[in-house]
Order: sequence, then C-alpha cells, then structure tokens
Amino acid sequence: MTGTRHASLTDVAELAGVSHMTVSRVINGTGPVRAETRARVMAAVEKLDYRPNSAARALVTGKTGNLGVVALDSTLYGPASTLYGIENAAREAGYSVTITSVSAPNRTSIADAIETLRRQAVEGIVVIAPHVATGKALAHMPSDVPLVAVGGGEHAPIPVIAVDQYDGARRATEHLLALGHKTVWHVAGPADWLEARDRELAWRETLERRGAKVPRVVRGDWSSRSGYEAGRSLAGQKGVGAVFVANDQMALGLLRAFAEAGISVPRDVHVAGFDDVPEAAYFSPPLTTVRQDFIEVGRRTFRQLATRIAGHQPEARDLVPAELIVRESTGPR
Repeated sequence: MTGTRHASLTDVAELAGVSHMTVSRVINGTGPVRAETRARVMAAVEKLDYRPNSAARALVTGKTGNLGVVALDSTLYGPASTLYGIENAAREAGYSVTITSVSAPNRTSIADAIETLRRQAVEGIVVIAPHVATGKALAHMPSDVPLVAVGGGEHAPIPVIAVDQYDGARRATEHLLALGHKTVWHVAGPADWLEARDRELAWRETLERRGAKVPRVVRGDWSSRSGYEAGRSLAGQKGVGAVFVANDQMALGLLRAFAEAGISVPRDVHVAGFDDVPEAAYFSPPLTTVRQDFIEVGRRTFRQLATRIAGHQPEARDLVPAELIVRESTGPR
C-alpha cells in the first residue's frame, strides 16, 4: 500500500484471493473457515496492517470491544492501582476501556456515570465502589447491562471482587500482638469508606478474641497530614507500644510525628501500615505493611465481567488474599 489510505477489507480479500465475506468471517469469527484459508487471510491482514473498523465490526458481531469503568476521581494509591489493574487485564484480553470518574459518589452520580457509559455501547461496566454510598447505590443500577463491582461491601446486589481487607488487617494486628504487646492502637481511615470499616473491624475483633484491651480509635482521612496529627496525639499517650495504621500514607505522617517527639521506631513503638505503596520499603524505618495484589484484582474483575457478558452468573463475592510484608518498623528493639 502507498500513500496515507488505510487498507480496506477489499484489499485484504484481493491479496488473500478470497471473497470479502470470507475475510469478514475470519476477522469477526462469525462462521467456519478452513485453516488454510484463515492463514492466508491473516497473512494478508498482517502484511497490509489492516485495522478493522470498530463500528462496522460492532454491527456484524454485536460487540464493541469496549468496557466501561466508573471510577473514583482520586489519586489515592488504592483506587488508582485498582483502576490500573482493571485496565491492564482488559487490554491483555483485547478490550479498550472507557473511564467515567465521579468526585462525589452517590446514587445520582453513579447512575449518571453508568448511563453515560451505556450510551457509548460498552459491553459491560465495572464500578469501583470504595464508599458506603457507592455500595448502596448499586442496588438501584439497571439490569440490562452486565455489571460487577470492585469493593461494594458484603451485601452488594451484583458480583463483587475485593482484596480481603479483613484478613489483611487481622494479620497485621496479630503480628503486632505476637511481638509481645498487650494491645494495639489503630489509626483508622474515613468512616464512610468500606475498606476502612473492614480494617477497623478486623483490628477490633482480633483484640477482642485475644482478650486484649481495645483502645480508642484515632481517625484520619488517608492523608499523611492526618497521620501526622494522629501521631502527635498518640505520642502524648502513655503505654502506646504498637500501632496499626489503616494505610501507608498515614503511617508516613505518624512516623514523622513520632520522630519529632523523640519516639524511636521500632525501639520504642512498633508500627504497621496497609497497602504496600512503592515507597513503603524506603520509609525511615522501612514499613511493615499489608500488600494488596491489584493486578490480580484486575484479572478477576475482568473474568467476572466476561462471565456476565457471556450470560452466566459468576460467584457473588471473590476475595483476593492480602499478604503481610514484614520490615524494620516491627523489627527487634
């Protein structure tokens, strides 16, 4: 081919020596074609760098090759990494992804975002649902488009994929207790986040199962600043020997506040976080934390959505295991 004109289906048919209908069947998978003929067509496709017209292909197959994602408008590590994991899995499977972000998740904003994606003829939609309000909004979503949620809570009316927040927080709390502490303090995330609730519940119930005193919760907003304020508060408390922080960014602020107060980690206090952000291994000291496998979350999310697109019902709740990563912040004193 010469010039700037893109190769057409007819060009492929002429080079392969077959009809344009045969080329269409090969590319769209809409009918039987002999292996030898298929090989000739694909060789012609590669030589001409033929790119099927997605709109035309959708008319033939009823499939657009596009998925929608309703995402939180956030740069926080968890939501951003979840989105990356989903995009990565969809791309590996040959799908494109259209993202609609919401800044204030509620029933209206989620419904509007889903309607925007439906008008773009996506084959299925993923809702990243870390907020309590988002989880509740899922009960009112349309049933004529395949939907799955990442997060969304135990009672979401659609299939849910999530990291096992409860088990991850349990592991962190038990690790701190195993170091000989009588109790563990907790810097929690925002009360309207489902993940913060799960982590706090696991911390509380782990202490109760072990017969340990449950200290008051110090609540932050996921930011390092709020962790710093929490650290200043805890630095003035007597008997604080171990702290489980609900995310690594708040743990970073807490470490700074402790250092300013002359409290050495791990000599005086043991600290564990949650997320395993890329910087966690380079905190001072390197942070013990709970790792979430967002790539696996993406794979399972795509698999669940593909199952729904195919007309089948996947399992209601699919939990990805969390992993405790032990570093110097809970090391020997």
